[in-house]
Amino acid sequence: MPTTFGRTLIVMPALNEHASVGSVVAEVLSTLPGVGCLVVDDGSTDTTGDVARAAGATVATLPFNLGVGGAMRLGFKYALRYGYDNVVQIDSDGQHDPRNVPALLEALAGADLVIGARFAGKGNYSVRGPRRWTMWMLAAILSRVAKTRLTDTTSGLKASGPRAVRLFAEHYPAEYLGDTIEALVMAARAGYTIRQVPASMRVRSGGTPSHHPIKAALYLGRAIVALTFALARPPAAKAIES
Repeated sequence: MPTTFGRTLIVMPALNEHASVGSVVAEVLSTLPGVGCLVVDDGSTDTTGDVARAAGATVATLPFNLGVGGAMRLGFKYALRYGYDNVVQIDSDGQHDPRNVPALLEALAGADLVIGARFAGKGNYSVRGPRRWTMWMLAAILSRVAKTRLTDTTSGLKASGPRAVRLFAEHYPAEYLGDTIEALVMAARAGYTIRQVPASMRVRSGGTPSHHPIKAALYLGRAIVALTFALARPPAAKAIES
């Protein structure tokens, strides 16, 4: 496994996460010895980049906020340039436990994209109301698209193998929810194998949640729009071939 760590880049998108990013970077580096750690400072107005750098991460600073999709595309390009085979996305707010990463990398031996699923029998993470209904709907539809059973298609904890890294470096979606919904559709249509493994989640250690409960109902409509656009667009693999 240490050899695998040496070929793996942890990418952490971060927007104003100075309260948590340092401890997350330190935990990643201590839990996964030899791994690369890139924090993409996505237009923060606080000291996120400085804190991450002091904790031992490489920091790429974007001049303005591009969102998770834009930050991750930069991470995939960095991985290609510096010879990493695998990319694992981890949130910079402390919700993702780095101890889940070895299971994701092990599953990459038979897959191109592996999701750390919150609703697959590990941990006690729960969601209620419109957000939960939306997640159930997305999981049902995207399971058919990916031809495998998926229970958590909006998880931000994901591992991408070499083929997915090359695809996402050029075509990773930057729109709202594109980094989850459209990325899965893109990988499935390219003929890549998608799997999930159970993953436990934690309460964020700092910062502000990206989705306020008052806005939960809007999530349903936005997710439907994102899924509709993802299914309507031509496969990215054709764009690569052309």
